[in-house]
Amino acid sequence: MLNDNRIPDNHIDLIITSPPYNVNKNYGKANDNLSYDEYLQFTHKWLYKCYKLAKPDGRLCMNIPIDTGKGEQRSLGADITCVAKDVGWKYRTTIVWNEGNISNPRARGSFMSASSPHVITPVELIVVMYKVQWKKEAKGRSDVTKDEFIEWTNGLWTFSGESKKKIGHPAPFPVELPKRCIKMFSYVDDIILDPFMGSGTTLVAAKITGRKSMGIEISRDFCELAMMRLLKY
Repeated sequence: MLNDNRIPDNHIDLIITSPPYNVNKNYGKANDNLSYDEYLQFTHKWLYKCYKLAKPDGRLCMNIPIDTGKGEQRSLGADITCVAKDVGWKYRTTIVWNEGNISNPRARGSFMSASSPHVITPVELIVVMYKVQWKKEAKGRSDVTKDEFIEWTNGLWTFSGESKKKIGHPAPFPVELPKRCIKMFSYVDDIILDPFMGSGTTLVAAKITGRKSMGIEISRDFCELAMMRLLKY
């Protein structure tokens, strides 16, 4: 993905995305069942391309899990963050998204024993990074309200996830997630990119908040789904 030059380097103000988690979801053409090393190599490639596309004061918001239980338990959030730093991205902060999604609320493993308990994590991360400098070079128009700013600068965001059946995508996130990131970390009329566009949620949030946006998606079906959602606006 991202192999051509239709998007010039040093062009994007804010990248918001939720990459595949490598948990064998059906994304059509995309392979979501790589070995862990292959997955991290893939992660390095797309993060490097995004780094080149971002402006010097460009920012990155990644929605990623804390860990993954596919085979051996892995610290996926930490590993992806380390790959991003290896690429050149600089770390700013982490927002914890409490989506309240507990698919199996019962403890698994050895019941009432220290033998092999399993900890359930009903939260995900939004890791915030930047390319060269955190402070924006030019002054733009912010549209975040005082109440929103006070609430959202608290790094624990609590709102529900999105319905797969309602959206028609195997792993959608709610519009509220990119909307908050867009209003917090970009100006009106800035350019937003989602390199894993999926059902187009980031582009919808950009449209609602008066930003320009671009999305990249390997599946033609998901591109058409995103187009249908955007046409409503």
